[in-house]
Amino acid sequence: PIPEVMLRKRRVERLYPHEPLTTTTRIIDTFFPIALGGTACIPGPFGAGKTVLQSLISRYSTVDIVIVTACGERAGEVVETIREFPETKDPRTGGSLMDRTIIVCNTSSMPVAARESSIYTGITLGEYYRQMGYHVLVIADSTSRWAQAMRETSGRMEEIPGEEGYPAYLDSAIKSVYERAGVLRCPDESLGSLTMIGTVSPAGGNFEEPVTQATLATVKTFLGLSYDRAYKRFYPAIDPLISWSRYLDQLKDWFDDNLNSSWVEDVKSMHELLIQGDAIYQMMQVTGEEGISIEDFVTWQKATLVDMVFLQQDAFDHVDASMPLDRQLESFQLVKKLIQQAYRFEHKDAARQMFTQITGLYKNLNYSPRTSPEYERYSREIEALAQEFSTSSKMVEEG
Repeated sequence: PIPEVMLRKRRVERLYPHEPLTTTTRIIDTFFPIALGGTACIPGPFGAGKTVLQSLISRYSTVDIVIVTACGERAGEVVETIREFPETKDPRTGGSLMDRTIIVCNTSSMPVAARESSIYTGITLGEYYRQMGYHVLVIADSTSRWAQAMRETSGRMEEIPGEEGYPAYLDSAIKSVYERAGVLRCPDESLGSLTMIGTVSPAGGNFEEPVTQATLATVKTFLGLSYDRAYKRFYPAIDPLISWSRYLDQLKDWFDDNLNSSWVEDVKSMHELLIQGDAIYQMMQVTGEEGISIEDFVTWQKATLVDMVFLQQDAFDHVDASMPLDRQLESFQLVKKLIQQAYRFEHKDAARQMFTQITGLYKNLNYSPRTSPEYERYSREIEALAQEFSTSSKMVEEG
């Protein structure tokens, strides 16, 4: 007989997610992290950039295998993915991105029954590789069309409909999909994970509809895309005021050990600054700049700086498209220093001019390779410009 100790070692053990999935997208990794083996959703209206964001996550995420499940997608988008991935260089291995990618094709012209099976096919493949000790990322695009297929199938079976005609078991069906994500200790003691990211396409960008609400009650990271931000060309168009992540506190120990002991508190304070800046901006829409104090105006400028240079990221620039975690930490510390520094301006135009110049220099910094002379030059110019308007330098001059 096999000893009990050996039997215990051969069992598959489900573990608690303990480290983040690095996507190299600043707003995700810093403000709204996704755990390795966790769940997330990306809801957004048409034209908000879901497809580009999906492509970036699948290309740069720190996983071994990516499974893209096209569920009821337009045929043109599926064909474009099939054409682009073999020609795209994998930043991890240097080979073709298609070498570690599986695409489950299901277009809108296929039968509705195929949409339901496409989701389960992708997840089952992910579980198969997870059992082998790989880190797997499953991207489902989109679960809205999967739910619409369930609604049509349920109607043909004459089942009692729920809200907006969806089947009454919609909520449990969505939960049963996302709960298959997780981290496992395999029989050979290796760790495997399955991270599930589903995109939701609510009609008209209405996040109150049943599919979005059921998904929000299930996942632990919500990356809400905003049409207003996309219209302003703020990409990725993730709205920091409505998005959230429960993994920020859950992974606090990992952040403390690998990034900074005050990382979570710093991120929360930066997020609070964005909320304050938006409140001041809404006030300015009514009263104009004359109706707010210069202190509030500087606070709004600081929030705008964070939005322009850290939350936004150029997906088509070969440097800015992907920022490693160590450079994200360095960039965040620089932004934090600029925000926490006290300034004194004689009037609002001087404040606007300084923050506009810093924004331009910082964007050039983001476009510069870390080891290049331009990177060092822009860093020095940013700090010198900020020091020029700081209260400490003013006090020295007056003294």
